[in-house]
Amino acid sequence: MKVIAGIDIGGTKCAVSFAHVRQDEIVFLDKVKTDTDCFERAMRGFLHTIRRGLEGHPEWQLSGIGISCGGPLDAEKGLILSPPNLPGWDRVDVFTPLRQAFGVPVMLKNDADACALAEWRMGAGRGCRNMIFLTFGTGMGAGLILNNRLYSGATGMAGEVGHIRLEPDGPFGYGKCGSFEGFCSGGGIASLGRMRAEEALKKGSSPLFCRDASMLGSITGKTIADALEQGDPLAAEIYDTAGEYLGRGLAVLIDILNPERIIIGSIFGRQRSVLEKRMYEALRREALESSLRACQILPAGLGERIGDYAAVCVGLEASEGFRETGQRLDS
Repeated sequence: MKVIAGIDIGGTKCAVSFAHVRQDEIVFLDKVKTDTDCFERAMRGFLHTIRRGLEGHPEWQLSGIGISCGGPLDAEKGLILSPPNLPGWDRVDVFTPLRQAFGVPVMLKNDADACALAEWRMGAGRGCRNMIFLTFGTGMGAGLILNNRLYSGATGMAGEVGHIRLEPDGPFGYGKCGSFEGFCSGGGIASLGRMRAEEALKKGSSPLFCRDASMLGSITGKTIADALEQGDPLAAEIYDTAGEYLGRGLAVLIDILNPERIIIGSIFGRQRSVLEKRMYEALRREALESSLRACQILPAGLGERIGDYAAVCVGLEASEGFRETGQRLDS
């Protein structure tokens, strides 16, 4: 049985998935979580996990390895170039160790591009000619499907929307304060939460996610989300702010690219009901009416497993010669 290994490298978690394709559907066989604290340990984990999987299943025939990782990258050379959410991963080569160990094709893609391909081929983007996928996870990036092709740009850096500045000041994300990623990502929401919690504590108020100053350093996107579920007013204000700036960022993309659909992953899927009100208020105020009317905004159809699907889709491209349009090279 031909098997793909998909390596999903995230800012806070990493996993290797094994899958095969049956009747145009991806069937997952196993998934193993690994560390991301440093590249050397992560690569040892990838090699060990794949070897162990193959040794434990003699019927598996590894045909390709796909890697999905946040940018910046040099995808052609297989280099990860110091992503903001992976400190210490400075121009690291992911191709050579995997090719030498297993002798199969290896492909690397930006996580947003990989997720865009997965959603377009088998998720909420099926049937679109023009689609944008937004990560909205640890960071904020975009994968762009334009005229039935993945658009990567002159140097593979297209879709780095998290770097767009939406305000002169604000929470820090992707190298600058007030960026799209600063307002709309797990890290950005945590940064905004620390700013708002510090202000509240100075005024004598104690939000659920930060009872005193000693907890400021332990604020995360998850602790704010948990407080939101418990009805914390400051957590609700933080998500209102994120929804507002999500709408502003989407308006820029809609006005420039005029997509049929924008698919948003991770945090949007979990907090859609909280984010949408302010998001649509901003969109109706900021975006071109006709372009907004033509665009659907949906959560990722592949849900919480989108990262696994994305990495496996990259591995399929590597092993079977798929074009970025999803068509075989010999078709």
